[in-house]
Amino acid sequence: MKIVYFDMDGVLADFAAGLAAVRPEVRERYAGEEDNIPHLFSDLPPIDGGIEAFHKLSEVYDVYILSTAPWGNVSAWSDKAAWVRRHLGEAAKKRLILSHNKHLNIGDYLIDDRTANGAGKFTGMHIHFGTERFPDWDSVVSYLLGEAK
Repeated sequence: MKIVYFDMDGVLADFAAGLAAVRPEVRERYAGEEDNIPHLFSDLPPIDGGIEAFHKLSEVYDVYILSTAPWGNVSAWSDKAAWVRRHLGEAAKKRLILSHNKHLNIGDYLIDDRTANGAGKFTGMHIHFGTERFPDWDSVVSYLLGEAK
């Protein structure tokens, strides 16, 4: 079974919407380092279609969540695990990988909205989420289901 990695922030979890919900004085205190806001990552809303895509693709692929947790935010590591448990449940049990070097993971596909933290050097196919080719979950799922045939 081929392996698909899902990034979290900006792919499964809506970082921008979560950040917008943070009190202005907290955003101001962490200006330029917003990903260090304590407990930010546990409260992010899911991106439309992401949860459904994870479950649908898990029927034909070996799926994992491959995310980076900010080094300076000690709550981010456990917050990301809590988010996965709450939104993906048993289907994602023991499938969360946190790494600042995504290119070290071996797999067939990485769905990520950025090229940072090794995503741009991933040796499988980088499905660049949010780009013209893969603007949303419908396009990603259609592509991957077509590849699975």
